[in-house]
Amino acid sequence: MASPSEIVDCTLENGDATQCARYVVKYMPDDIKIGPFCPATLEDEGGIWHWDGDEAGLYRIDEAFLRMLDGQGYTFFTEQGKVYSFDILVEGPTEPHECIQASGDPDVEMTVVIPANPVLADKPTSLGTVAKVGIGLDGVPIFADAPSVLQTGHMPALDTCGGHIDPGGWYHWHATATDLNEIYKSEGVNAECSHVEQDKTAQFGYAFDGFGMFGTLNYDGSTPENLDQCGGHIGLTEEGGEPVYHYHSATTFPNLPTCLAGVVAQDNFSTNATGGIGSTNGARSHDGPPDLAAIAKTLNVDSDLLEQAIEKAGGPNADMNELADQLGVSVEALQAALPGPSE
Repeated sequence: MASPSEIVDCTLENGDATQCARYVVKYMPDDIKIGPFCPATLEDEGGIWHWDGDEAGLYRIDEAFLRMLDGQGYTFFTEQGKVYSFDILVEGPTEPHECIQASGDPDVEMTVVIPANPVLADKPTSLGTVAKVGIGLDGVPIFADAPSVLQTGHMPALDTCGGHIDPGGWYHWHATATDLNEIYKSEGVNAECSHVEQDKTAQFGYAFDGFGMFGTLNYDGSTPENLDQCGGHIGLTEEGGEPVYHYHSATTFPNLPTCLAGVVAQDNFSTNATGGIGSTNGARSHDGPPDLAAIAKTLNVDSDLLEQAIEKAGGPNADMNELADQLGVSVEALQAALPGPSE
């Protein structure tokens, strides 16, 4: 914590006024260990990556994995075996395929707002790439799966506990870190989350809707039953307690909820970082594609129109002049609204 937590008045996304827990957390906990992320050479072992191309699966980022990608047309290394990588906090890629990592910024703080009395929604909210999932009990934010290399060409490497640093300079989870080693064992991955204690019954954090997130097993070691599409159910989380709705970790990677069953608070995540998720001028992070809704709002255009115009103008490599012409805005305004490589 950067400051003591507090209960504040807040408004849910359905318009209901209620109270929320407000947490201000640092760029990473004082006692956490992170890494490795990108290997320096083919002789080194980096973190992990969930590959979704041919021969899909969870892999350690090592020579065998990178050579497999090379065979599919994704070359991440030089002829001499040096792995292409860049620090997205300060620079952009110079090669078609690079491993991404970022430096931490000790001055960064994040504010997270979670409903104190969670309520179930009329229907679940799907969690797409890099969607906000929750916050760990250690104060580390939790986000949904990182984007595919097939989409971006680059690989924002995760460490062996399923986390990495955002371009804003703060660490976050892309997995339930307390329940990863069993996945490595079942999927034959030569990796170990040694920085976080493994406990399949433990609570890992709270989702942004206020419901708890636990490991793959119930508090008593039994297997959860009647899990819904989000990976949650109503049941006991402690002996002698009352049955409550909560989520359980999946047995495959990524092992986070795929949707949220409850209602989240408005303006539930922000940061003083100069770029990345939640910042005032960071429309995207290295984890995901641009936030089209945020860009459309800045340009005062319809988000669906923006998406269609981008595709028509060339997709990720859209011609700025053509795109600006389709949207009826100046090229200068468009460039100002779009995130740069360090955002």
